[in-house]
Amino acid sequence: MSSSSSQIQVRMLPEDIGNPEALRAAVNRQLRKQGKAPLGAEEAPRILRQSWDARRRPVQAQLLVDWGKETLSPTWTWSKLPEDAPSVVVVGAGPAGLYAALECLQLGVRPVVLERGKDVRARRRDLAKLNKEHLVNPESNYCFGEGGAGTYSDGKLYTRSKKRGDIREALEWLVAHGADPHILVESHPHIGTNRLPAVVTAMRETVEAAGGVVHFDTRVTGLIREEGRCGGVKAGDQVFRGEAVVLATGHSARDVFHMMVEEGLEVEAKPFALGVRVEHPQGWVDEVQYHGETVVGRLPPASYSLVCQVEGRGVHSFCMCPGGIVAPCATSPGEVVTNGWSPSKRNNPFANSGMVVQVGPEDWEPLGFKGPLGGLLFQQAVEQACWREAGQTQAAPAQRLKDFVHGRPSRDLPKTSYLPGVVPARLDQVLPDVVSRSLREGFKTFGQKMKGFLHPEAVVIGPESRTSSPVRIPRTPDALVHPGLDGLYPTGEGGGYAGGILSAAMDGRRVARAAVEAMCERIA
Repeated sequence: MSSSSSQIQVRMLPEDIGNPEALRAAVNRQLRKQGKAPLGAEEAPRILRQSWDARRRPVQAQLLVDWGKETLSPTWTWSKLPEDAPSVVVVGAGPAGLYAALECLQLGVRPVVLERGKDVRARRRDLAKLNKEHLVNPESNYCFGEGGAGTYSDGKLYTRSKKRGDIREALEWLVAHGADPHILVESHPHIGTNRLPAVVTAMRETVEAAGGVVHFDTRVTGLIREEGRCGGVKAGDQVFRGEAVVLATGHSARDVFHMMVEEGLEVEAKPFALGVRVEHPQGWVDEVQYHGETVVGRLPPASYSLVCQVEGRGVHSFCMCPGGIVAPCATSPGEVVTNGWSPSKRNNPFANSGMVVQVGPEDWEPLGFKGPLGGLLFQQAVEQACWREAGQTQAAPAQRLKDFVHGRPSRDLPKTSYLPGVVPARLDQVLPDVVSRSLREGFKTFGQKMKGFLHPEAVVIGPESRTSSPVRIPRTPDALVHPGLDGLYPTGEGGGYAGGILSAAMDGRRVARAAVEAMCERIA
């Protein structure tokens, strides 16, 4: 006899995950509780969604299980374009740019992708120099290069931005290019920085194999305007023309924001988050979150998510990296920037998270940072101050978390994952007062929410300043085109419209569709 419904929520112990008989037994137990018939012999349960419930012992997996007729995911392919296919210029090869390029191919349009940085393989050498020799290549670093900042920033794929597009399809495109299919099941999917480069390279190879064009070491320096439209871009002495230009340059391309202002095109200052990276021993996070349960071989390294209000201002964790590493993400000499990432196994001894405070024009304008680029200049000033405090190297200013909270210097620092090294500093004094004050009170609150958060070996490393763009490039609500220049389509984090890999990717697809639809209407 068969059950009448083909989906059900069940809970299982971690050690039973992957055991088909244990899964069947769990489904049948839940069906009996609901007064329903057990699974028939021909019905094979399979997991559609997996998350973890760690609110109490024992920690259990929360599963959405199906046993109806399986709907196979589509096999995504990108066909070779005809020679006479029209072109769209895509500026930037990060998540928004790559997905925009793949969407153009789906629609029969040739993407011409321009990336200021290098391909993944060549980019690694510049990252090694940054970590070991403290040398910042302004065109090739953790933010610029094939795959953009997403390639080396962990590969977390969680987003609440469902209105941007089909999340499942966005994940399927990653799987089609080599990502682990388990990301289709996980509630908070993660690829890992060690595996992302191969996925990104495969996506670029798909673009090229289908007739798209990708140029590395090509930094856009100007726009081409023809009859009131954007008909292409300049990259030094080179010119690249297309029916439209998709601007997917990422949140750290400050020269692009300056270029927009010089071109007389509207940009807007927008609030962003500013703060530090906080690093704890991963073992402590596991102990607290899993109530002392054994982790190795049973449970994934634990994470946390914390948020509070301090004097009406949001303070929250951001991009939490279990088993992770704090990385140097400066894009110019003379600044220090930190971010975090985890490998696919999340098996490093440290856990780190951004801890950030919302800041806006009311915070930077009184300091003299005014105009549409006021937030950008404020952000830059903080990064430069941290560079000076750390001895004008890529070492980062750091302070024990307890010392930060109590407003005192740290005599020494614990071992950290930050490869260029850390320097004891009064980070609470280097950061803007509004940020330090808000973080201090926020940390106290987090210590009440998460016992032991003010851990003696916890360290704050600064600054975490590139959580999002401090500038928005406006676009019309429906056509998604810049209101001051037809044919120019801002997208992703650089435009101020996304906050992570997946949201940027989906926004890139959405903008590419808008650009192609407008092109078709114009040509018709």
